[in-house]
Amino acid sequence: LCSLFTGADEFMKYRSPLVSRYASKEMAYNFSDRKKFTTWRKLWIYLAKAEKALGLPITDAQILEMESHELDIDFAMAAEEERKLRHDVMAHVHTFAHCCPTAAPIIHLGATSCYVGDNTDLIMLRDGFDLLLPKLARVIDRLANFAEKYADLPTLGFTHYQPAQLTTVGKRACLWLQDLAMDMRNLQRARDDLRFRGVKGTTGTQASFLQLFQGDHDKVEELDRMVTEMAGFKKAYLVTGQTYSRKVDVDCVASLASLGATVHKLCTDIRLLANLKEIEEPFEKEQIGSSAMPYKRNPMRAERCCSLARHLVALMADPLQTASVQWLERTLDDSANRRISLPESFLTADIILSTLQNITEGLVVYPKVIERHIRHELPFMATENIIMAMVKAGGNRQDCHEKIRVLSQEAAAVVKQEGGDNDLLARVQRDPYFAPILGQLDAVLDPKTFIGRAPQQVARFLSEEVRPLLEPYKAKMDVKIELEL
Repeated sequence: LCSLFTGADEFMKYRSPLVSRYASKEMAYNFSDRKKFTTWRKLWIYLAKAEKALGLPITDAQILEMESHELDIDFAMAAEEERKLRHDVMAHVHTFAHCCPTAAPIIHLGATSCYVGDNTDLIMLRDGFDLLLPKLARVIDRLANFAEKYADLPTLGFTHYQPAQLTTVGKRACLWLQDLAMDMRNLQRARDDLRFRGVKGTTGTQASFLQLFQGDHDKVEELDRMVTEMAGFKKAYLVTGQTYSRKVDVDCVASLASLGATVHKLCTDIRLLANLKEIEEPFEKEQIGSSAMPYKRNPMRAERCCSLARHLVALMADPLQTASVQWLERTLDDSANRRISLPESFLTADIILSTLQNITEGLVVYPKVIERHIRHELPFMATENIIMAMVKAGGNRQDCHEKIRVLSQEAAAVVKQEGGDNDLLARVQRDPYFAPILGQLDAVLDPKTFIGRAPQQVARFLSEEVRPLLEPYKAKMDVKIELEL
């Protein structure tokens, strides 16, 4: 039996579907060990460069040696060191020092573990947002094009999932777009609000660096500023404990969980409309909807989005609880949780947006089905218009109301009890009472007279709120998504 699994060890243990099945290579790499530990080495190099520039006895040779070994990490050695030391940062300090013997004495000089740990997390969070924002922009762009195309196509509106006054297909899409635009602003704000932890020492007081620079406060502040700039941040948090505040994680995951709620609502709407056969997600030529029912066209992409969106929303509880139990300057019960919840929130958001882009690039609308549903319901909705037309033609409102009420009840009985079509209009046409307005009935029942200002609202919303939001991402709009699964 063992021979069957030779060379296939990866299939002998659990693999997160977020990586093995769903998320993009870019997002999977962003939270990879390779990215994490090469970033640690970058941070040690930044620290050494800044300390040398500010007068500490660090040589160019030491820095060059560190730079030459920035990427060649011996992961097996690091794992063995961690087994012995029970400390991941010191394991990698020793591994780095092993290939940089000249620089070994000054690696991690004055720093605490969170110098590399927390600062790397902040870099990953920032870079994660930078991967998500263009994807969200593309979803908004595709959906905006859809809304524009169908801005004036009347469709049944629904309240309580019961037929209501008409709207348009494009106007409904704008309801989705408005929520996505809010998410775009939330993600951008969370990304822009991120700061660097910087060099703060073991409890955030910078005491070790003050000692290194012999009490020179200005040099300690300049060290913090220099390393922050090297890492690509404009600002560092002015106060920290051993860690940056875990409220930062709350802020980041909250924006992603909110996006999850938006996508769940949007994709649920698509699933409901697919059941009505009004709108469908893309369905490939050889795709199978059901193993038992060959005719089925299940909305599997929208279902996947809803499934993953629930996970994304549920992840919100983790950073909230972690932030609430950080004792004093820090406690380590945040670590294991954050290793899971932070990457998973970004990986989940990543595949949701990739799938949603695929959906919005291929939404199929069936106008004839939509028209049939309108015809089925519109006579009931038009009764007020018929009454007004009769009054203008000289009729009595109360008499007309009673006539319409009786005919509506009869038509409703045909629909509900006999399973027939709505024949209210035919009943009105046969009744001599309505003879004065028979020539007006087509105009009275024109669906476009029931959609109000929906087309105008679509045009203004897209031009004033949506298109300007996409301007910073214009250069990244042409990427298309092909789902592999």
